[in-house]
Amino acid sequence: MTARRTIPTIPTIRHRSVDVDGVRVAYRESGPADGPVLLLLHGFPTASHQFARLMDALGDTPHRLVAPDLPGFGHTTTPAGFTHTFDRLADIVEGFTDALALDRYALYVFDFGAPVGLRLATRRPDRITGLIVQNGNAYDEGLSDAAREFAGLRRPGDEERVRGLFTPEGTRFQYETGVADTTLISPDSWTLDLHHLDRPGRTDAQADLAFDYASNFAHYPAWQAWLRTARIPVLVVWGAGDPFFTPAGAKAYLRDAPDAEVHVFEDAGHFALETHLPRIAPLIEDFLKPLR
Repeated sequence: MTARRTIPTIPTIRHRSVDVDGVRVAYRESGPADGPVLLLLHGFPTASHQFARLMDALGDTPHRLVAPDLPGFGHTTTPAGFTHTFDRLADIVEGFTDALALDRYALYVFDFGAPVGLRLATRRPDRITGLIVQNGNAYDEGLSDAAREFAGLRRPGDEERVRGLFTPEGTRFQYETGVADTTLISPDSWTLDLHHLDRPGRTDAQADLAFDYASNFAHYPAWQAWLRTARIPVLVVWGAGDPFFTPAGAKAYLRDAPDAEVHVFEDAGHFALETHLPRIAPLIEDFLKPLR
């Protein structure tokens, strides 16, 4: 008689929303309601669906995984006149953690999620139990020439160049650049991003954030100082082929968190989870175990 194969635990993922200062924040969560929390903050131009496969992969973790859609992304809706800046995104996510009573949590930050999450860390340092960074920059040396050029764009003359990132070609470029095997990237990912980018007002919101990105650089010293004093566990996973954030930005975390665990994947790009989930998920699982 053939032995029955054991099927890995598949989590129940719930999709909810909560009002924060007039913003209807959509979020997905899994795991026990009373479990230690991992707050997952996505990047541009995606949303919390970026973490759907990771949440499945971590199915039997005792952690509560909470992944909101940032304002201007995914299924989150904002009122007329909402100002899309990184400071305001951090305000809303901070209010979101208050609304869900997330008093202590580990952070997973990626791309735009990094300047949002690191703002939270410096505002409420007592809340953060650990930090996972995936292609989320906080160091000058982590900026590629393309990123520096992008951050230097100004209105009104550069509007057309910025909006080129919101096209099918610009979105697909972000997923495929630096990836050794693009067959590992589901086209559903970047086409779903395009669906949300095509919603009314979304390209305006994204343009506002793009032109505000340079505001993050002034915060780098404060974020680095927080890392030096926080002495929390840090895991860094990084796609080396990222056209925006270089591997030097991954290794720079060791300067302020010398005990950090750093993994650079040479054949991955900006969206490393898309291609390297089987290698990254076990690293995250091992990282979370002591935080329970």
